[in-house]
Amino acid sequence: MSLAPAVRDAALRWIADDPDPATRDELQRLLAAALAGGPSALRSNTQQHGSHQGGDPALSRMPTQGKAPAEELAERMAGMLRFGTAGLRGPVRAGPAGMNVAVVRRATAGLASWLTAHGHGGGTVVVGRDARHGSAEFAVAASEVLAGAGFRVTALADPLPTPVLAHSVRAVGAVAGVQVTASHNPPADNGYKVYLADGAQLVEPSDAEIEAAIAAAPAAVSIDTAPVTPTDPAELLERYLATVARLPRGTARGLRIALTPMHGVGGAVAVHALRLAGFDDVHVVRSQAAPDPDFPTVAFPNPEEPGATDALLALAAEVGADLAVALDPDADRCALGVPDQTAPGGWRMLTGNETGVLLGDHVLATLDRAMHPDPLVATTVASSTQLRAVAATRGARFAETLTGFKWIVRAGGPGADLVFGFEEALGYCVDPAAVRDKDGIAAAVLAADLAATRHTAGGSLLDVLDELALAHGVYLTAAVTILMTPEERAAAVAKLAGAEIGRLVGAGTELERPAPDVVVLRGERTRAVIRPSGTEPKLKAYLEVVEPPPDAPAGLPEARIRAKQRLDALRTQINALLTAPTEPEAKPEAN
Repeated sequence: MSLAPAVRDAALRWIADDPDPATRDELQRLLAAALAGGPSALRSNTQQHGSHQGGDPALSRMPTQGKAPAEELAERMAGMLRFGTAGLRGPVRAGPAGMNVAVVRRATAGLASWLTAHGHGGGTVVVGRDARHGSAEFAVAASEVLAGAGFRVTALADPLPTPVLAHSVRAVGAVAGVQVTASHNPPADNGYKVYLADGAQLVEPSDAEIEAAIAAAPAAVSIDTAPVTPTDPAELLERYLATVARLPRGTARGLRIALTPMHGVGGAVAVHALRLAGFDDVHVVRSQAAPDPDFPTVAFPNPEEPGATDALLALAAEVGADLAVALDPDADRCALGVPDQTAPGGWRMLTGNETGVLLGDHVLATLDRAMHPDPLVATTVASSTQLRAVAATRGARFAETLTGFKWIVRAGGPGADLVFGFEEALGYCVDPAAVRDKDGIAAAVLAADLAATRHTAGGSLLDVLDELALAHGVYLTAAVTILMTPEERAAAVAKLAGAEIGRLVGAGTELERPAPDVVVLRGERTRAVIRPSGTEPKLKAYLEVVEPPPDAPAGLPEARIRAKQRLDALRTQINALLTAPTEPEAKPEAN
């Protein structure tokens, strides 16, 4: 692939406007390689575990192995990282299509302009970060641009979990918060997440307005900045921990816990929170305890991924734990593992839906109804509908939202008494009054409370799941993920939306469109939700089948077998439906 003059000129302009000498040099070397022509045999410094003068190897990437320099340069110059409701997220690398100081400066200038235009100029903005490659530099860049724009900046000096930042925004009366994090993305990525004054993430059209302000921002090297003295986060962290420590409803504390922060920033904070709440028998996976941006012991730093919790479950078995807790790297997600003699190794991880229903039922069962006479619980269209049945039994309202906590925490509108929300991807908002987002640490404390209460009474979380199945039925869920280009995803969704659904998946099936790119198929005790991934080139289908509650506990195994058989059949059917070639439109015959 030869280097296009337009790409060359765009790269030269970006290099001239980049305030960071490390990424300027990186792009200059890539441009030189592209001008020289030929395939690249170079590997990124991240892959080689090298470093540059700033000490962060991921900030000095060279062309991706196997990709020609001209091709990679064209990819990097194809356009700016898109700013959406989740902010920015992308690979740490030089150029407009990467996470780097220049991109963060321009994004922050756009955010500052938008905040000022909405009457928040000069207000306080809290800036936090995780421990990923580039996070420290990006947090400094964001802080200095905000200060240069006249805002008071509370720049947290240490890497901390995302829920601490979300809590701090409202705790200090800030007009916004910025957290530099890519959550559970691969090691080469980083991101930039924005919270508004109400402590919640952005929703439309704010994201588009900020993106327009970013596009109008001057070159990064020309943006005003001012130095910012980092703030010791001890007081804000203490306020967050005190709130979390008050979450337990019961008095039982006899519980042994195994925990992993998965090389992220949640380990010390989670252990401290659990101990403040009275759970002091906590064992941490030593090899994953300290923050490490390379996540060396896991293939993918996401508790949902196969193998990611192997070390945790091995430790749980070794120490005779009663509960296993896996946090994702920025600690806003939480996965639970429980002893199960029928599972390999005697332990199994609960699904996000199982944990969500357990915690939701626990919140409602222990809620002070004098303070919450009309409580609301919420989950997303992609999550299990079992919470609806639980809410009805507990006398609470239920709301189903689009995917994402930006919608969950706004369920019911202003003034709604939201007391709990969850999504199947291991996200739980267990204390919306304190943190209006998912919070893995708070969820871990509440889960320990429930597990300790049942353990003291001689039971387990699996017993609670059995009780819920006897009360409401067996709800079984699964997901189908198919790699597709954006064009293929759009065609698949359009095919479903325009199809005769009864012919495709059975009589009695109804189709709903809660959003233009989301299709919901509902049948008798069956549901399939199809939507594109928001961050990856994938089409996802979330499946659920429901079996009526058996008459007695002895009927549960058979009910679960029937549910699994139906779920397997539905998975096969939906997978075939989504991957079947689109039939060409019939052409009218010539006269």
